[in-house]
Amino acid sequence: MNDALQPVQALRLSEDARTAHDDRVIVEAPVALLYNGESFAVMMATPESLEDFALGFALSEGIVTTPAEFRLVDTVRHDDGVALHAAIPQARFDALQERRRGLEGRSGCGLCGVESLQAAMRPVPRVATPRPVAAARIRDALAALSQSQPLNARSGGVHAAGFAYGAELLVREDVGRHNALDKLIGAMAGQPACDPSQGFLVITSRASYEIVHKAATAGIGVVVAISAPTDLAIRTADVAGVTLVAFARGDSLNVYTHSDRLLPD
Repeated sequence: MNDALQPVQALRLSEDARTAHDDRVIVEAPVALLYNGESFAVMMATPESLEDFALGFALSEGIVTTPAEFRLVDTVRHDDGVALHAAIPQARFDALQERRRGLEGRSGCGLCGVESLQAAMRPVPRVATPRPVAAARIRDALAALSQSQPLNARSGGVHAAGFAYGAELLVREDVGRHNALDKLIGAMAGQPACDPSQGFLVITSRASYEIVHKAATAGIGVVVAISAPTDLAIRTADVAGVTLVAFARGDSLNVYTHSDRLLPD
């Protein structure tokens, strides 16, 4: 059985019938992230593409700065969740200890339990100037994203993050929007063609501070969300040099920062 989906029984009610229904729901499980033997965070996530998730989380959170500094040592599955054991250089581990964050997460809630306001508001890097993007290309990527979510198609309620580069779209799914992005960042790191400055992010969620911060840390200069932005996401995108697009639905979209990178049709 797919580890990301769980069969369940439901009772389907309609105006004139009550029928038993075989359903599939997305799996949500605790995923612990450990570095050099010590636990750092527990996120509620979908236990699929976990190698991508482990690397992407480490990169997007600034735990390591390059994939070469990260090694997934073991994946241990328990009855109540999954533990991802990674090895990082001692200097990175020491820095991690100094800014230790309690991330006992809910569904993709990367800021839940942060120990201090300073830890929550880490400086955001400024991205390299990204390649301009045509509005028509964004619409094409969003249409492709909606057709590239097998878990969501079978269960509903699953977020997806995609990186559009050239004519390609790399996609990862998860019950949490931040987790989906971390998985995507990890997957991009393993594909040399996925140059963050040469494509753009599309995501099936609102544009939050955390989404923008993770994208900027990964070097992605254009972020497209189907739902609303937050004020902090807009301010963070402006500082980071990220073009932030939101309410990208159908033929319309709103551009909130660095709009010069959006080309007309």
